[in-house]
Amino acid sequence: MEESDTKNRIKADRRRASILALVLSLQALASVFFIADVAQDLRWSGLNLHSGFEAVVAFALIVGTTFGSLQMRQILNRIHQAETAMSVASGAFFDLIEVRFAEWGLTPSEAEVALFTLKGLDTADIATARGAAQGTVRAQLAKVYAKAGVSSRGQLTSSFIEDLLMTPNNPAPEAK
Repeated sequence: MEESDTKNRIKADRRRASILALVLSLQALASVFFIADVAQDLRWSGLNLHSGFEAVVAFALIVGTTFGSLQMRQILNRIHQAETAMSVASGAFFDLIEVRFAEWGLTPSEAEVALFTLKGLDTADIATARGAAQGTVRAQLAKVYAKAGVSSRGQLTSSFIEDLLMTPNNPAPEAK
């Protein structure tokens, strides 16, 4: 799942949680009203069809509020898990980048160009961001490719993705 999909899911879950919190608040308020009304009716006229019906409605609201609260808890847990997973993945990717750049012996300038490349910037954008000439960026990118043993942006990016996919739970298939 892409990071933007995860972010969109988190946003949708937050919206659901907000709406659910509003509904739960209204249900809790209605429950309190009906419980107070049932208590007053029982005190004044005893148990009758009207007070019995209000008691059932109050009970149903309490049950609904309880189930809604459990649902809210699940949504909040899912949001927390997704945010934690994104944070871990982001940290793992950044750690991998640092390790690889060190293994390849990239200079600080080459590392910066490589990072911008991994972020998807083209040569002109990297040159603008660094205040450098496009020719300088192309030369640094050529050095990055040579040190990394790749020949293109796609291969550079793929080398990182492959490493992230080869976790202890997902080892790379062995060559035959």
